[in-house]
Amino acid sequence: MDVDAYRRASREAWSAMAPGWDRRSAFFERVARPVTELMLERLAPDDGDTVLDLATGAGAVGLAAAAVVGDAGRVLLTDFSQAMVDTARRSADRMGLRNVECRLLDAERMALEDDAVDGVLCRWGYMLMADPAAALAETRRVLRPGGRLAFAVFSGAEENPWAGLPAAVLRERGHMPPPGQGEPGILALADRDLLRALVIGAGFAAPRITPVPLVWTFADAGDYWDYLTDVAGAIAMVVARLDEAERVRVRDLIAERTRPFQDDRGIALPGVSLVAAAS
Repeated sequence: MDVDAYRRASREAWSAMAPGWDRRSAFFERVARPVTELMLERLAPDDGDTVLDLATGAGAVGLAAAAVVGDAGRVLLTDFSQAMVDTARRSADRMGLRNVECRLLDAERMALEDDAVDGVLCRWGYMLMADPAAALAETRRVLRPGGRLAFAVFSGAEENPWAGLPAAVLRERGHMPPPGQGEPGILALADRDLLRALVIGAGFAAPRITPVPLVWTFADAGDYWDYLTDVAGAIAMVVARLDEAERVRVRDLIAERTRPFQDDRGIALPGVSLVAAAS
């Protein structure tokens, strides 16, 4: 994998996704609430703490932490996409929060001092980074002694058809290669042994890993397709490169495979996230 090319493409894709994340933030947070709540429970920030939120997206996890650390604390909402940082800033402004700072920051090469923060959050970010080991080592560096990390990734494709189903179609059509060892992706850190080794290798104690079930609901196959092309960066990056005829074919195949998950209320696709915490 050309790491630099991947980083450029990923930044461009997430910048393009920012408006979709803004539009769908309420839906997204309804689905993600159990993960966010457990991450904050595991981080257990105190009043007055400084908390760093990596790959913040629309900022929901860090904004939830801002209510816990209080006016004496501080939360840094960070992302490597300026468009995402701007989205998070608008969210913070709407909430009138004064203990939040929004900043452009590359999690793999953080422009922060050593021992700068008391806690770090990262919901569904490390798995998409070109070098998650470097990002975790940087996380350890900026954490003060005794500081904690709480983050989330996704488990395997069999437990996450919302992500595994479209990826399988794209692979079958020759648009995505099989996932390579060590390559970034939505399900790249599903292996708990690998996840544990990465965290320990970065200088943390063995992480506590907890599975959290989720359900992604959509009105119909068209709504699901819009979601995939609006906010699912890894899938959207591939779909955007297809010509119109092939895009329609892929869309129809994905719709066909959602049928086992459909009823009169729409589509309900299950998922499982892994919440890990360490210090």
